[in-house]
Amino acid sequence: MKKTLGFTLPIVLAFGMLAGCSGADKQAPTTPQDEAVSPSSKKAPTKFSISFPTTSTTGYHTRVDVNKDRTTLKLEELTNTDLDIRVIEESKMSVMFASNDLPDVVGSLGTATSKAMSGSVEAGLFMPLDDLLKQYAPNLMKQVPKEAWAAVSYNGKIYGIPNWLNNPSRRATFIRSDLLEKAGLQPPKTIDEFLNVLRKFKAMGVKQPYASRENLKYADTVLGAYDVLPYKEQFELVNGQVVPKFFDVANMTKALTVLKTMYDEGLMAKDFATVSSSDWLKNIRSGDAGIWSSNLISLNDFRTNLPNAVPGAKVDVIASPKGPDGQSGYLMYLPVTSAHYINAKVKPETAIAIVKYFDWMTSDEALKFFTYGIEGVHYTVENGQIKYKEPTNKEEQEEQDFRGTLYASHESTVNRLKLQTDPNGPYILNAFDTILANEGLPGIGFAPDLAAFSKYPDAASPASDAAPKIIMDHMIKMIYGKEPISDWPKVIEEYKMKGGNDIIKEATDRYNRKDGVLFLGKKS
Repeated sequence: MKKTLGFTLPIVLAFGMLAGCSGADKQAPTTPQDEAVSPSSKKAPTKFSISFPTTSTTGYHTRVDVNKDRTTLKLEELTNTDLDIRVIEESKMSVMFASNDLPDVVGSLGTATSKAMSGSVEAGLFMPLDDLLKQYAPNLMKQVPKEAWAAVSYNGKIYGIPNWLNNPSRRATFIRSDLLEKAGLQPPKTIDEFLNVLRKFKAMGVKQPYASRENLKYADTVLGAYDVLPYKEQFELVNGQVVPKFFDVANMTKALTVLKTMYDEGLMAKDFATVSSSDWLKNIRSGDAGIWSSNLISLNDFRTNLPNAVPGAKVDVIASPKGPDGQSGYLMYLPVTSAHYINAKVKPETAIAIVKYFDWMTSDEALKFFTYGIEGVHYTVENGQIKYKEPTNKEEQEEQDFRGTLYASHESTVNRLKLQTDPNGPYILNAFDTILANEGLPGIGFAPDLAAFSKYPDAASPASDAAPKIIMDHMIKMIYGKEPISDWPKVIEEYKMKGGNDIIKEATDRYNRKDGVLFLGKKS
């Protein structure tokens, strides 16, 4: 059966480490779109309103007039625009759509047909952009991968301008390498070696050899090794049907057996099913964990905080342990982290200028500005080298995050320019290019979500990295030993009866019609 998203966190993270081009600080070559938005242009600035999504009720936009902010004013100067910036909570976007008071450009997380977009693309509230992009955004058309364009399309037409990912594998396996050295062991390459390392860590007094947390979120190393991640975009084609990967009884049974072994032997916390995200992070930072999973860009956090708690502590990223079929790693992310859509009522000449504005964001000039900010304010140049002033307080950090939020269309895997000034930069880049690029589990998803998800919420994955309630409840009981793991086929039958059959039927029908199918990672 084996097959070969302060400001919203995904955006903030995408700026702190993420962006994509490698183009240093040289001036971008002049192109037609550069001339159109150059500050030396004699044309009047193009006025348009634009919204950016947030999941936070706090942060920079709540204490600063972002339209008069120095970063915004500099952006307007660089692009010859007059922006009316609005920050809108993603959860309240439906209210905005209902009021019919839309800005000229609407930002949202995810795909064109995501829940937050409230059916607005399907209802014709935004204009198709294919012709505009081909004529006025040659750099975007060249750089954005087809998977990202597909994610912001509807009925074969492009509606969104994305922040995109070239490498959808973002999560990594971390290890206390100082403990590994004391144990005299090598990084584990297989699940058996992984268990042996955990056992040694326990014998050395490590409180949580493996740091797990509620619902196995960011604690799914073993599930990935057996390629049975029970998530929204982890469907696969088996015998003509599109089914969840947890239908693989043999490998799900093996994965649950390993997890139960870890629980029984005290290799993870006894209360693993209820450990909150904050407590999980606290356990890692305090030195109580040996191995854990997190986004690769968290490396700086761990390397900064752990030595403060445990002098001499060292943290490294290792290749995730492989299962019997050679699989390893974690879920693949959606190919877009956010996107912007142009109001269908915008005048043609304004729409052209807006498209050029987004195309400018692919330039070296844009990369330098969004990465380092304003010369003389956020950085200086000494002997040809940029000296960036890293944030030293909450206010400065929020300003940096806001600048990253404004970076509305770029490759968001990793900001190679920013990492040039980061002490851990070369290490992080190497981990992205040599470890994460070679692991992670591809899968099939759908945008918009399957309609059956709403009809059967307990059988639906509530998020891209969360299992359906029916499935997670049984997994937890089996790990605790309250149900036999051999009953997994019964779990699948229960899932089918409680909505799974309808989910599978709809998924298969849409797959066959090529209706909003998303292939995360490599298409199998």
